[in-house]
Amino acid sequence: MFQIIALINELKNAKRIFIQTHNFPDHDAVASAFGLSRLLLGFGIETNIIYKGEIQRDSLTKMIEVLQIKISKYEEFNICKEDKIIIVDGCKGNSNVDDLNGEEILVIDHHEVKDPENIKYVDIRKNYGSCSTIIYTYYKELEKNISKDVATALMIGLNMDTAHLSRGVSEEDVNAFNCLYMKADIKLVNSILRNYIRIEDLNFYKFLISNIQFNSTIAFCYFDKGCDQNLLGILGDFALSLQEVNFVILCAKNNEVINFSIRSEKSELNAAIIIQDVLNGIGFGGGHADMAGGLIKDISKFNEEKIYSLFVDKINRILIS
Repeated sequence: MFQIIALINELKNAKRIFIQTHNFPDHDAVASAFGLSRLLLGFGIETNIIYKGEIQRDSLTKMIEVLQIKISKYEEFNICKEDKIIIVDGCKGNSNVDDLNGEEILVIDHHEVKDPENIKYVDIRKNYGSCSTIIYTYYKELEKNISKDVATALMIGLNMDTAHLSRGVSEEDVNAFNCLYMKADIKLVNSILRNYIRIEDLNFYKFLISNIQFNSTIAFCYFDKGCDQNLLGILGDFALSLQEVNFVILCAKNNEVINFSIRSEKSELNAAIIIQDVLNGIGFGGGHADMAGGLIKDISKFNEEKIYSLFVDKINRILIS
């Protein structure tokens, strides 16, 4: 079993350390990186938080600015083989985590992924609702106080990834919520959780409402003019709120790739497994039983009608069996 103190003892001799989030990071990824960075700093270990892509949501930008989280695009650094890399809220080998020059020493994740090879330390807790919860347990394990700004970030990450404790919640997520609630700036937490869409996002809601397709309890929509990955997930939650729907497939053409966001509230329909099977040979997918994502890098392999049909057929075969 992974113990954070073992990593800390090893990192004390490292010259330069990076904490890498998954590409186009969300609130949970940034919060986890921030919480871990602060924890290590308490042991005299300095780190740099890095990512690839863009910070796509204004609410995440607000969290970063108000909490003064130092985070940079990895291209700003000349990362070399001697540098140590910790991956948070993602896994080495995933399509949404770039393979950088440094040595990946630790993977911290809560998605349904296979343990990566040739990584010294691995802490993957598939039953946890958020990566922020894992970081919380490190503070608990080391009996370290959680500052107000770290508690605020972790509280936001936890709530965002579990949809306010309504999705994929473990007992430890609830324990983390109880502890963090007493320490966090709840006014800021609530502000960010409530104000997570913009007026311009309403055009995407309008497109979804006008173009969504239904097959029994399955909902599908393709955004041919694009939709950022984080908003795609928000729209997926919105579609899943329909009483008649229990499985949602949303996809969008973004910069000559196809991004997918999947939502499921039916226990027999594991979103991560289904998207992995459907995209096998043409793309990549993964996540959780109730929420998952995917990517097709070669747009020539994407056909809207065929993809929709593949999902429907896969789901129907599962339900019949």
